[in-house]
Amino acid sequence: MTAELDVIGFGNAIVDVLTRTEDDFLIAHGMRKGGMTLIDEERAETVYAAMGPGVEISGGSAANTVAGVAALGGRAGFVGKVKDDALGTIFAHDIGAAGIAYRTAPAQDGPATARCLILVTPDGERTMNTYLGAAQDLSPADVDEEMVAGATVTYLEGYLWDPPPAKEAFLKAAGIAHKAGRSVALTLSDAFCVDRYRAEFLKLMRAGTVDLVFANEAELKSLYETADFDTALAQLTLDVRRAVVTRSEQGALWVSGTERVAVPAFPVAQVIDTTGAGDLFAAGFLHGFARGFAPAESLRLGALAAAEVIGHMGARPERGLKELAQENGLRV
Repeated sequence: MTAELDVIGFGNAIVDVLTRTEDDFLIAHGMRKGGMTLIDEERAETVYAAMGPGVEISGGSAANTVAGVAALGGRAGFVGKVKDDALGTIFAHDIGAAGIAYRTAPAQDGPATARCLILVTPDGERTMNTYLGAAQDLSPADVDEEMVAGATVTYLEGYLWDPPPAKEAFLKAAGIAHKAGRSVALTLSDAFCVDRYRAEFLKLMRAGTVDLVFANEAELKSLYETADFDTALAQLTLDVRRAVVTRSEQGALWVSGTERVAVPAFPVAQVIDTTGAGDLFAAGFLHGFARGFAPAESLRLGALAAAEVIGHMGARPERGLKELAQENGLRV
């Protein structure tokens, strides 16, 4: 069956609110500079009201990834929950403007739309305050069966494995994808996320619920509770059919059984902000994977997309990735 989408992502639907500020603002609001703090709705409203003028853009890990797929000329969709409020409207409009199919119905009551309030000080340091709100209320009823069945890859964000209804939504989506002969991918998201759900992630892999896993080196070591990369990698090849492991400046690796393919990191003039590097690497790889490219080609697209996003502030590409890839001799 011909795919209508290359990739559909499931994840936290978050509005990133970025503004520049002084260190005095952080001190006045009791913030730990350079950190990421989970906050409640009252705190989110207080900080949001006190922030200066900023840029508001749809965010969240899987949303960043599908935005990268769209920027490469791919057909992308997203499933994530917002509330029917001002920020929810911003999220829906922004993600649609990026060329991403988004049909998740907004919540009419309950928690407000999730937001990440990002304060950037003159030294370029980012201090983040995240309220997860409505994003955590994704449920099986929100799974768009038609979109999932019509997507070459269903991509699941590990960050959203916290709330039980979201887990059920993930499992439902994976079942629909496999029934339609499609692939299911999981990003482990964060080493702390792996610490919380190690046994459950391993079960998803070993049971064949996911076919492709994305991890960085820290997440992989956490998954297998070892400081030795080679030991963790060897076990990974036994637990999942395919995996992609990113290693920052050391490049990235594809493993599938005894097959291993490595590519170097793409050169960057200056690293400005590493936020979104993993998300955009996944975008490049998934774009190639969905189109049947060889692992090395897909890895190089991932490396290119990651290099673009770390060269500026923010977790979304500023340049057209399709054109950038073509300039560097990569097919899209």
